Amino acid sequence: MTQGKVQASHVTTNDGVRLHYLEAGAGKALVLIPGWSQTAAMYKHQLDGLGQYYRVFALDMRGHGESEKPVHGYRIARLAVDTHDALVALNLRDVTLVGHSMGCSIIWSYWEHFGSDRLSNLVLIDQVPTATAWPGWTDEEKALAGSVGEPTSLYDWPAQLYGPAGVKETEDFIANAFTFTKAFPQEQRTWALEENLKLPRRYAARLLVDHSAQDWRDVIPRINIPTLVVGGRASFFNIKALEWIGAQIPGARVEIFDEHEGGSHFMFLENPEKFNQIVRAFIG
Repeated sequence: MTQGKVQASHVTTNDGVRLHYLEAGAGKALVLIPGWSQTAAMYKHQLDGLGQYYRVFALDMRGHGESEKPVHGYRIARLAVDTHDALVALNLRDVTLVGHSMGCSIIWSYWEHFGSDRLSNLVLIDQVPTATAWPGWTDEEKALAGSVGEPTSLYDWPAQLYGPAGVKETEDFIANAFTFTKAFPQEQRTWALEENLKLPRRYAARLLVDHSAQDWRDVIPRINIPTLVVGGRASFFNIKALEWIGAQIPGARVEIFDEHEGGSHFMFLENPEKFNQIVRAFIG
C-alpha cells in the first residue's frame, strides 16, 4: 500500500492549452474525468482513498477548475482529444479511465476517436446515452435513453446560464437539479458551487448545449474492454438507462447506490468509502 500527498501539475494540449491535474499514489494508472462544470478537486476522496493503491490522476478539463480558460474548444469532441493528449503527455498506458456525468460523454467520444488506445478499463458514473429526447419518442424510449430534456428546451436553460443571472442559475441547479441527497452537508454544497463557478458561465452554457445534444447509443455497444457502470437511485437520471448501458457492453458490471447509501448523482462524494471499494474490486 502506498500513500502520498496530492500534487498538482499541468500538461499542454496539442492546441496549446494548459490542463491542470492532481496526482496521488503509485502503481496502475487511474485517470478521473469530472462532469460538466465540475473540477478535479471534486475527486478529493478518490485521490486520497484510491491513491493508497493506484497512481491516481484527476484532470481539470479546459476552462474548468484551475485549467487555462481559452475562448475555444468547448465541445465534447475537443475534450476527448484533450484527454488523449493528457495520457500521451503523461506517458500513461493500461489506464482505467473514469468519467462522471459529462465525463462519460468524453469517454464515449474518446472511444469513437481512439478506441481502446492506452486504456484497459472504463468506469462510467451516472450518465445516460441521450440527455435530450428525439421528437415523438414514447415514455419508454425516453427512459431507456435516459433523456431528461426535450428538443425545444435544448437552448432554454443554457441561455439563462449565459445571462446576467448565470451564477444564481448555477446555485439553484446545484441545490435542486444537480442532485445530492438530503443528508449531504450544506457546507459541501457551497464548496461544490464554488468549484462549478470556476468555469465561466458563457463557456459552461456553450458546452452544456453540445453535451446535451449528443446521442451515444451507436458508440456504447462497440466498447469491448471491462467496464463498470455506477448510478444512484436519488439521481435525476433513470436507472433503466444505466442498466441499458450495462447490457450493451459485454461483461459490464452495474452498481446502483440506494438513496440511504448516498446514492445521488454524486455518490462518489457522498459515500466515497463504498464507491472506492467497488472500484478497487473492479480493477483488482
